[in-house]
Amino acid sequence: MSEQPRPPRKPGKPYRRPQKDPVRLLAFEALRAVDERDAYANLVLPPLLRKAREKEGPEKFDARDAALATELVYGTLRRQGTYDAIIADCVDRPLREVDPPVLDVLSLGVHQLLGTRIPSHAAVSASVELARVVLGDGRAKFVNAVLRKVARDDLDGWLERVAPPYDEDPEDHLAVVHSHPRWVVSALWDSLGGGRAGIEDLLAADNERPEVTLVARPGRATTDELLAEEAAVPGRWSPYAVRLSEGGEPGAVEAVREGRAGVQDEGSQLVALALAGAPLEGPDRRWLDGCAGPGGKAALLGALAAERGAFLLASEKQPHRAGLVAKALDGNPGPYQVIAADGTRPAWRPGTFDRVLVDVPCTGLGALRRRPEARWRRRPEDLEGFAPLQRGLLRNALDAVRVGGVVAYATCSPHLAETRAVVSDVLKQHPGTDLLDARPLLPDVPNLGEGPDVQLWPHLHGTDAMYLALIRRTA
Repeated sequence: MSEQPRPPRKPGKPYRRPQKDPVRLLAFEALRAVDERDAYANLVLPPLLRKAREKEGPEKFDARDAALATELVYGTLRRQGTYDAIIADCVDRPLREVDPPVLDVLSLGVHQLLGTRIPSHAAVSASVELARVVLGDGRAKFVNAVLRKVARDDLDGWLERVAPPYDEDPEDHLAVVHSHPRWVVSALWDSLGGGRAGIEDLLAADNERPEVTLVARPGRATTDELLAEEAAVPGRWSPYAVRLSEGGEPGAVEAVREGRAGVQDEGSQLVALALAGAPLEGPDRRWLDGCAGPGGKAALLGALAAERGAFLLASEKQPHRAGLVAKALDGNPGPYQVIAADGTRPAWRPGTFDRVLVDVPCTGLGALRRRPEARWRRRPEDLEGFAPLQRGLLRNALDAVRVGGVVAYATCSPHLAETRAVVSDVLKQHPGTDLLDARPLLPDVPNLGEGPDVQLWPHLHGTDAMYLALIRRTA
């Protein structure tokens, strides 16, 4: 019996190799590093972009590619809570059961759909292609199905659906709409006080891209020099601040490359300036930065001290961070020394210094604009871990300053447990101290509250949410 011929195959679409999109692939790699290694985007992204700029051929990045990749990474991280709520409404399983790489691709796609001007069809198509490259064709179909559901509405429509009404649960409503964990919303609201408008403005400011601010280190650079750069405008409050408008690249500024200027938020500049300007009783010869890493405030303090012929000791517990401090101070015109030492176990005698700064380790809730992933990593119990350290550092700073000298307690967190509670507890146990009114030392800065301490805010001052208390030792 002769063998029957096989029927011809039905014609179908030929297999198409997925197209690599270098911009979205880089954004995905950055998000995976943030998720898998607990890395920070501001540390992961620059080397990835630098490598992409150095490539040859179609994968070489230009300025527009870098800007899009940056927006995709930071925008996705800032709105992660909102996007998670939307994705959860579009999948048939708990979000924790969606593989993290799949969730990253979905989040990137949702940000393109709801947070950028990229046309919906292009956002879905590009995200599905990315999924084919990094996840495979099977899971790319899942990504396609979910994103097509998301594309049916805009952001306002989705928030109407997934956020609980404000009148029923104000904190949860704000948490979903403004993409902050509920406990962070509650903590910020307690610190800020007031009604709905203020907290909404603050949360919205946390989700805006922060400006790049430079500091002209006195005696080494001038604001006029920095203002000669393209895209440079004066700072708002600090006489040494210059802001770079969108697209300005600090690494392209000669004074920054040479270490005569640096990148430093105006809130941090104001803390150093307030300590340097606080009135003293007696000599003004020895200054201490007791938590100096990575060196921004130390470099500004060192330059200010040099103008008066004062000596700065910059102390940092972690040796590698002490190295960064030394680099920041390199070329300082006045006398200084950098040491690796623990501020809770002082390497100096009591009563040695005239001015002392302790910018203590904290939750970093004041810098969520710059490190958006921090809001998802921090937990309320972290406060308990920082509390003994913050109190110990302030106690030892008060011991380190001489009678008549001044201590600045600073932290990049507005949380009351890290600010006023620390100062109040330590001063109760440390007689012979007075709180100074810090507000006159920040001239022309509005909305500083009732004092004597100062809390800066992103939505009111355009700075990180820095806290400052100035304390004079009287006995």
